[in-house]
Amino acid sequence: MYAVLRMNTFAIAKLAASSAQLEEFDRIHASQPGYAGSITVDLGGGRRMMVNLWKSEQDSRAAFAHLRPEVDRLLTPLMSAPSEFLGTGPVVAVDLPSTTEG
Repeated sequence: MYAVLRMNTFAIAKLAASSAQLEEFDRIHASQPGYAGSITVDLGGGRRMMVNLWKSEQDSRAAFAHLRPEVDRLLTPLMSAPSEFLGTGPVVAVDLPSTTEG
């Protein structure tokens, strides 16, 4: 598995009124070949750390070309700062006994 990490900073008022846009992007993102899931952490103040998981680096790279215009269309208008790329790499450990706990 391969991970892509980003920090996104959203305008709080726009984020609160944009659930349809976020859901549409999530559907498009999840439909990409090799998509293995995402983890989003709300850090407060509109900041969200995103961990996007892919079956391989090649899947991640292939999806990027398709997702870039969708990010520009659906997410960029909601952001108060440019998305910050944190890094990529192979996943070396996963310990998620349950994803249904809050």
